[in-house]
Amino acid sequence: MQDYKKIDYSRNKDVVLRYIPGHFITPHSHVNYYMDLSDMKARQREARATGEEMADMYLASTVIDTILCLENMEVVGAYLANKLTKAGVISKNAHKTIYVMSPEYDTSGQIIFRENIEHMIRGKEVLMLTATVSTGSSLSSAMEAVGYNEGHIVGVSAIFSAASKVMGIPIHSLYSTTDLPDYHSYAPESCPLCKDKAKVDAICNGFGYSTV
Repeated sequence: MQDYKKIDYSRNKDVVLRYIPGHFITPHSHVNYYMDLSDMKARQREARATGEEMADMYLASTVIDTILCLENMEVVGAYLANKLTKAGVISKNAHKTIYVMSPEYDTSGQIIFRENIEHMIRGKEVLMLTATVSTGSSLSSAMEAVGYNEGHIVGVSAIFSAASKVMGIPIHSLYSTTDLPDYHSYAPESCPLCKDKAKVDAICNGFGYSTV
């Protein structure tokens, strides 16, 4: 793997997007950049800065009961919830605070919510929180699961997103293709990198990457 490149967030020096150019396979597409968000998710200072910057997008009037964290975004989600709560964002929960949770996946990859946590989704105003969005397929599946369990999605947030909306809902992201205008996501059957016989650098998912 090559050395990282990085983009600093204009408003906060602790929010840093690290990426590697190359040829990468994700569950739904081939991409020419791998976003390494490991430190943003797990390093306390960066996770706090990331969550707090995301919170600013919802301080005005959004009611949020639950933050559903995808792709290991629980630490960021906790800091996001903390700032929203301190800022007085409304929650309909009886305890006047926000649930921060992550989904469980069954053997076929479908999201399930067990009976002991259904109350965190059913009838709740849910903010979807994810690390990256390329095609939006994984995010769409998660949103469908929330809807099936009678949750109401009030927003979608990501660190990086190549899409502007998913299922008609705008995606609020800290970084986008405006920051990386040459970012591309390709369907596997029409990937120009494969056609040019470019070596695959790694297989990636929400947990990280494995070199090949």
